[in-house]
Amino acid sequence: MKMLFFLALHLTLLAVSSCSPGTDEVAAVGSMVSRAPQIDPDYADVTIPPNIAPLNFVVREPGQAYEVSIRSAGGEPLLVHSASPQINIPLSDWRGLLADNRGQDLSYHVRVQQADGNWTGFLPIIQHVATDSIDGYLAYRLLKPLYNKYVNIGIYQRHLENFDERAILENRNADQACLNCHTFARNQPDPMVLHTRSKYGLTMLVARDGEVTTVDTRTAFNKSPAAYTSWHPDGRHIGFSVNKVSLFLHTDPTQETREVFDAGSDLAVYSTDDNMLTTTAAISDPARAETWPEWSPDGRYLYFSSAPVLPIEQFEAVRYDLMRIRFDVDNNTWGQLDTVLTAAETGLTVTQPKISPDGRWLVFTMADHGNFPIFSATADLYVMDLQEGGYRKLEINSDLADSWHAWSSNGRWLVFSSKRRDGLFARPYFSYVDAAGHFHRPLLMPQQDPTFYDSFVKTYNVPVFITGPVEISERDLAEAIYDPKHALSAQLDPRVAAELGPDLSAAPVEPYSSATAR
Repeated sequence: MKMLFFLALHLTLLAVSSCSPGTDEVAAVGSMVSRAPQIDPDYADVTIPPNIAPLNFVVREPGQAYEVSIRSAGGEPLLVHSASPQINIPLSDWRGLLADNRGQDLSYHVRVQQADGNWTGFLPIIQHVATDSIDGYLAYRLLKPLYNKYVNIGIYQRHLENFDERAILENRNADQACLNCHTFARNQPDPMVLHTRSKYGLTMLVARDGEVTTVDTRTAFNKSPAAYTSWHPDGRHIGFSVNKVSLFLHTDPTQETREVFDAGSDLAVYSTDDNMLTTTAAISDPARAETWPEWSPDGRYLYFSSAPVLPIEQFEAVRYDLMRIRFDVDNNTWGQLDTVLTAAETGLTVTQPKISPDGRWLVFTMADHGNFPIFSATADLYVMDLQEGGYRKLEINSDLADSWHAWSSNGRWLVFSSKRRDGLFARPYFSYVDAAGHFHRPLLMPQQDPTFYDSFVKTYNVPVFITGPVEISERDLAEAIYDPKHALSAQLDPRVAAELGPDLSAAPVEPYSSATAR
């Protein structure tokens, strides 16, 4: 009986991964294959942050046992043994390996034991460890790819140095409110904006210094609430769009089922200090749809996308130009409208402008038409050099939708959502951006279970880097939705009425639909 117990214990130990920083003896290789092994996620030839969680993976090679030796210039090899193809790297050993190898290469030597007991080796997989860290947290929305009803929506934050994920707000804890875009100022977790649509109203939650204020941004100018937002660098002003969008479905099985059409949108700026909303005719033209606002890092310009308003029957002809306008936040005065890049020049629609913190690189999305690129397989990321001029298609794109991008606080990492794994679910990828503006091969956000993405049926939406965790409690955010004690109604700057006329005919008249812009 005792012998059977020890045999069972021995088999159990063989079934789990083990790791040692160099003390275990590497198994002898019976044969070599003149290629690298297939692994999933594919982390070969990527540049990784020196503070990222372990890049666990599955070896897609048949065998009955597996071992991986991660070798580097600094320190002993990190050895992982597993009776299954799943390779889980211990966090503490991984952190030490990265700390010793900033700016160096890691080489993964994979060996697989065959049924006859012999081991097969492969050419090494190479990764480069960057010297620049990534921001510690990523905020994103998770939702299922539904059409008209949105349940189980949540805004979450993931600690990128390990695998901890925590809800910022889930709609199951907020009376099933629809949770829309979240925005932060300068990658800081405070202040934060989060939009909600519920039976209690259409409001913008502003979380600052542990307090939550609920703002109804609708005024005589904008009958619809704020949609896409961008914090001014001063942390006191919020640029936002007012969109009149609708969702319709395609019957062509060869393309994305959904399509978002914008029948008219305007831009405005909200001041959190005096609860005042302002705009100007140049960005609230009834003949144009202005959307996707983004402040320049110096706060002098508001960049945005703009297109002629067309009927929905001409949705395939809708293409946006990239524009900007100067704005003085201290005096609430507007400058001249500038054209940055036109659809006539590119032949494509230009959306989602995002500028690096140093003001050098402007990354934007282009697709064949429309304003909502995540639903288009033609969506790709492009970069414009704001110092030297010119733009190019990024080398990190795939054949499927790549969009919803954001910069890290140090300007060395770009996160974006891509449907490259399966064409249906958007996943977050990180690309290192060096000083010369080269975007390195991206890596999929690692998970503790390397098979996680094979069965996870939610899409990652609006990924945003933040330097620390959001501290405001989920309870405080949820209560602010239905508790009016902190509610504000935005006031319209009197100068807007003087400029646009007392009837404010430029304002959209239909409410924003929470069931479309996903």
